[in-house]
Amino acid sequence: MDMSCPHQHLDRRRALTAGGGLVTGAFLALAGPAPTAASAPARSPVHTADAQYINPVIWQDFADIDVIRVGDAFYASASTMHYSPGAPVLRSYDLVNWEIAGHSVPVLDFGGKYDLNGARGYVRGIWASSLAYRPSNRTFYWLGQIDFARTYVYTATAAEGPWSRLTTISTPYYDAGLLVDSDDTLYVAYGNTTISVAQLSPDGRNQVRTQQVFTTPSSVGTLEGARFYKINGQYYIFLTRPANGQYILKSSSGPFGPYTMRQVLLDLRGPIPGGGVPHQGGLVQTQNGAWYYMAFVDAYPGGRMPALAPVTWTSDGWPVVQLVDGAWGTSYPSPAVPPPPRPVTPMTGVDTFDGPALKPRWEWNHNPDNTKWSAGNGLTLRTATVTNDLYWARNTLTHRIQGPTSTATVQLDHSAMRDGDRAGLALLRDSSAWIGVKRDGGVSRVVMVNGLTMDGNWNTTGTGGEAASAALSGSRVWLRATADIRPGTGRLGTFSYSTDGTTFTRLGPAFSLGNDWRFFMGYRFALFNHATRALGGAVRVTRFELSTP
Repeated sequence: MDMSCPHQHLDRRRALTAGGGLVTGAFLALAGPAPTAASAPARSPVHTADAQYINPVIWQDFADIDVIRVGDAFYASASTMHYSPGAPVLRSYDLVNWEIAGHSVPVLDFGGKYDLNGARGYVRGIWASSLAYRPSNRTFYWLGQIDFARTYVYTATAAEGPWSRLTTISTPYYDAGLLVDSDDTLYVAYGNTTISVAQLSPDGRNQVRTQQVFTTPSSVGTLEGARFYKINGQYYIFLTRPANGQYILKSSSGPFGPYTMRQVLLDLRGPIPGGGVPHQGGLVQTQNGAWYYMAFVDAYPGGRMPALAPVTWTSDGWPVVQLVDGAWGTSYPSPAVPPPPRPVTPMTGVDTFDGPALKPRWEWNHNPDNTKWSAGNGLTLRTATVTNDLYWARNTLTHRIQGPTSTATVQLDHSAMRDGDRAGLALLRDSSAWIGVKRDGGVSRVVMVNGLTMDGNWNTTGTGGEAASAALSGSRVWLRATADIRPGTGRLGTFSYSTDGTTFTRLGPAFSLGNDWRFFMGYRFALFNHATRALGGAVRVTRFELSTP
């Protein structure tokens, strides 16, 4: 994921609108069976002949995917930038239905800017990273670079955690792919255009060797987003050309090459109308030897949505994405896998914050001040920042929006707010709006605020203004935001409120969601409470519901 080259940004933007089928000459025919990894055990799959899945398999913002299988479970990791905790670990038993199990990076302790403490880390933090499992010690590994400065490795014996930092490596492995080789050696493929491979020490704490293994031809442009595999004795580095292509390198001579390159896809029509080309994901094998490619589709304003397609292999060992009418299919036969041990936890539904820990669906905007919030019998948000700028306010809690359209409804107890406090429900991105409660002069009003904006360097350019307001009595209010996050311009968000939880009144004009990709993360629902005068106030969210039509 390149964020440093303006020319790359322009090329990427043009690529998002590209259409057409698979490029001429790129694996249009199938040849030979799919190779199977030596470690893949034989299973008895369960598969209904007419069962189909629909893309995107997750219509929420999970980008730069790395996907693996451990036993009968599949796991994936994704980018989260400035949100904390970072690097969610998703789990599935069929590659189609997913839940959030935990986060690999418990806190972004990479400097004060990730605390909204004198500096801000917007569009920094957790970029494309890697998730792997090491059978020899039954341990999950997460590896990623931060701020072009160094690489961090976290480990856990269960996807839910606890995750802890294993080491820091001085080499920043940009867009890294971690491989646990069949002899238990750890290798990392990384880089932008110039691709390198590093070997780590047996304990995974240090780099013992690094070597450039490939230079991208100028005719291809940029390659990055490495994923590293060993399949049937061959080494593969899976690379993306942002944002419209996928390539693969193959070596028969070992992890350090030499490598040859082939194109996997280019300008391939994706499964989301108006969205981009599926790219920058990973390959994974099911228990019975079938292969799949899980990529993401640029689909702003919502973000980048995971899509799944089956993969076969040529007789000489190159992957082929299976197409439907010359495009990445909107549906395919469901993977043949064993019965799941249980249903996965839905990513939508109701949360009443009934325990002391937040569910993994939640991520803070930057690190929170943990002395200023609590959960159990609702979520209590005490004011943590004195500011008139939501982008500077600590303890803003975010939730991904479910596409193509969904609604968030919160029940808010505002009785403990103090003069100058602002609390509510936002549609949060670099252009934002919210509905909530303002307390001034001992009086509470429900307001709709828009005009919160950032520039391209993520500095605040607008702190917002009231577009509508209404008198408010009592201590409780229900706030509602609905967002249409289908790809394109002019998608709208609307806000409403209720004093009884049943009858809702629209408040303010529709809010036009921005769809510029440069913020990378998509819009989120956000719960917030900040002071503009002095700390001491609080609100309690007793119920949050994310629903779809």
